[in-house]
Amino acid sequence: MDEKITIIEGPPPIFEAVNDGWALGLNERAQLSVPALTRLRTFNGPALVERCYRAWNSKAPIHLHYRNDAGVEQSAPIFAARNVETSDGHVLLLWVHLDSDKVEYEFDQGDDEIDEDNFE
Repeated sequence: MDEKITIIEGPPPIFEAVNDGWALGLNERAQLSVPALTRLRTFNGPALVERCYRAWNSKAPIHLHYRNDAGVEQSAPIFAARNVETSDGHVLLLWVHLDSDKVEYEFDQGDDEIDEDNFE
């Protein structure tokens, strides 16, 4: 049985594009996948990271199990994990492989957006 980390409550994870060379170099899968990073608040981040390390040491996969925006259960293989302690508690950083056929990109224009009506 594959190991998994399951998001039980809260919103669906937000995945960020990964452009780090080390992460892109770990795409050894037969199917084309997109490396992505998600940040999850958790009660015990070190225990979850340890669970990932134990799975990898035994050459077993470990997956992030979650519900998407439509409520459909999905799973993504985890290829790296790190815990960060913040003033608000533990934040688990998970690098996962997403199916390239199901990835949609959103671009945030941020505060650099130009108001064309007030352009001077």
